[in-house]
Amino acid sequence: MKNTLLCCLAAVSLALSFFFDYAPAEGAAGSPALAQASLLSFDDGNGPEGFRDSLNIGYYSQALGIQADYTEDASLLRTITEWLGTPYRFGSNTKKGTDCSGFVTRVFKEAYGITLVHSSRSMFSNAKRVAKDEMKTGDLVFFRRGPGQPIYHVGIYLKDGKFAHSATNGGVMVSSLEQPYYHRNFYAAGRVISE
Repeated sequence: MKNTLLCCLAAVSLALSFFFDYAPAEGAAGSPALAQASLLSFDDGNGPEGFRDSLNIGYYSQALGIQADYTEDASLLRTITEWLGTPYRFGSNTKKGTDCSGFVTRVFKEAYGITLVHSSRSMFSNAKRVAKDEMKTGDLVFFRRGPGQPIYHVGIYLKDGKFAHSATNGGVMVSSLEQPYYHRNFYAAGRVISE
């Protein structure tokens, strides 16, 4: 058993050595510079946090049920993933419970630093309209119960026809716009324009 474990560790070590280049330069204290990944690294403009998020995209994809790649908005996907399973609570916006607009306001504040009004109708009034076939990750999706009825629900579009929202019958979850209830009540999509 010990030999098998040691062989596995040696193989993993060997495999990892192909992914790292050691710079010949020395650090400030005379110690060798840290290794930098050569095959896995890329500059996404977000520093180490962005790199970590990009590596976690697979996890976010699985948790949210979408096909995401490293070019996706990792901060948004991470924030939504952290809220999954939060119970529904009318008028609230904490991880102990949140309603739909409370969820959207917290996600936009945490992911983008954007403050939105805690009201789906106000969000609708302030968002730039987007055609359903032109929606992008992070756009808002609005619902109403028929012509002339007010907006009553809001969620955040992910991709592949899916959106994240806080539903009265399950809390924060991911649903499909093709589900009969949401397909029937979908009203419009809007994009938040930061000032």
